[in-house]
Amino acid sequence: MPDPRPALIMPPLIDERTRLLFVGINPGLRSAEVAAPFAHRSNRFWKALHAAGILDRVVDAYDGVTPPDREHILARGVGVSTLVQRATRAADELAPEELVAGVDDLRHLVAEHDLAVVAMLGIGAYRTGFGRRKARQGVQEETLGGAELRVLPNPSGLNAGSTLADLATAFREAAVAAGIVDGEDPSP
Repeated sequence: MPDPRPALIMPPLIDERTRLLFVGINPGLRSAEVAAPFAHRSNRFWKALHAAGILDRVVDAYDGVTPPDREHILARGVGVSTLVQRATRAADELAPEELVAGVDDLRHLVAEHDLAVVAMLGIGAYRTGFGRRKARQGVQEETLGGAELRVLPNPSGLNAGSTLADLATAFREAAVAAGIVDGEDPSP
């Protein structure tokens, strides 16, 4: 029987080495165009991974993720996916039902991999999708497929509430919990 789910605009960046899965809300228009996560230059995701000491360089995904960058990301134990596949200019264009349906897809993805931590990027999408209206950022009480579930700030350039330093700190804490970096401060 054919899979009833729509074709993936941007397949998850994940493999058997992934210990920490970052989950964006949905692809932006540039990300969908080049089939690469967090491709818009105003998005701080890749800069935050580097500032956190998770990656040893900033990935430039504007024209797509190169095979060497893909291998570097996966070799570091990092994966990237989205809650919803539909591309939009801004995440607030998504219907609540899309976020709720995306949680089922995420559960299936997580069940296929031995992850230590799932990091949802965006408190609003988490609250709506998971039905946790009073949730706060940080480690959640529930797990997802046995993985620790964290809600971290959204790295979008539209989210002025978090600085690059805030993002790097939250990303590093998730990476330490996933066992892919040590607890040492990466600052020189």
